[in-house]
Amino acid sequence: MMSMARKAVLTLSSNPIVTRLVSKYGMKLGASRFVAGENMEDTLHKVKDLNKDELLVTLDLLGESIYTREEAVVATDGAVRSFDAIRQKGVTSNVSVKLTQLGLDIDPAFCLENMDRIAAKAKETENFVRIDMEDSPRIDATMDIFLTLLEKYGREHIGLVIQSYLYRSQEDVDKLGALKANLRIVKGAYKEPREVAYPDKKDVDDAYLRLVASHLKNGCYTAIATHDTAIIDWTKRFVRENHIPADLFEFQMLYGIAASLQLELVREGYKVRVYTPYGKDWYPYFSRRIAERPANALFILKSLFRK
Repeated sequence: MMSMARKAVLTLSSNPIVTRLVSKYGMKLGASRFVAGENMEDTLHKVKDLNKDELLVTLDLLGESIYTREEAVVATDGAVRSFDAIRQKGVTSNVSVKLTQLGLDIDPAFCLENMDRIAAKAKETENFVRIDMEDSPRIDATMDIFLTLLEKYGREHIGLVIQSYLYRSQEDVDKLGALKANLRIVKGAYKEPREVAYPDKKDVDDAYLRLVASHLKNGCYTAIATHDTAIIDWTKRFVRENHIPADLFEFQMLYGIAASLQLELVREGYKVRVYTPYGKDWYPYFSRRIAERPANALFILKSLFRK
């Protein structure tokens, strides 16, 4: 079950007063470990450094749960510009987006228009955009938008995230596997009721392995997004025993976490992509990283005491 500490952190992350206070000082007090920068220029310097170590990147302009169409258009423009910046700087990176940042809660049709602009830019620049999955009430709308754009732009240019802690995910993966969709499999980081999500870690982990196995066996590109060494070792055995081609999967990890493991996997010949968030609206994302792992909170506390 979700710990009380994690519940508290996730609840605070949605409080606008707390968000404003932490956003003002947090980057100086430890958040920069998990967030590459507050602007594109600084972030692309970090991307170049990652590329030098043969690490691939996906850029994520942070921000979610916006409330006006103007904010959604600004976020859409930012995502579109990121593709041009990636091409101009010559770095190896694709892009991830959240639909709530693009106006999903305002009007799904409006959000689709914004997401269509981003997907079109991904195709124009011969790049790729992945739609992040958010909490369970938004999944059906997210799936509808993804399926519409998958048909229009193809799996070479757009992909989706699936969360293993949700009961419904196997059915979703089966449906998307029939379309050969490019999927990123994660465990899930949102606060969900036990009516829709597994409350126990073992069940989440077991579901994770089933999702990865079924999607790979369907011959579909799969991003295994985890820092769990047991899952990583299992994946290595699975792809070897089932003769899964190396160009059909990649490992994905978060910026600022398990850097040595990322490099070790690269040395072993695996493709590794670093999910690299940036932007001024980083606090909700940062809170989920703290909620997921107590060691992350300990790191921040140590940073505070050094100041």
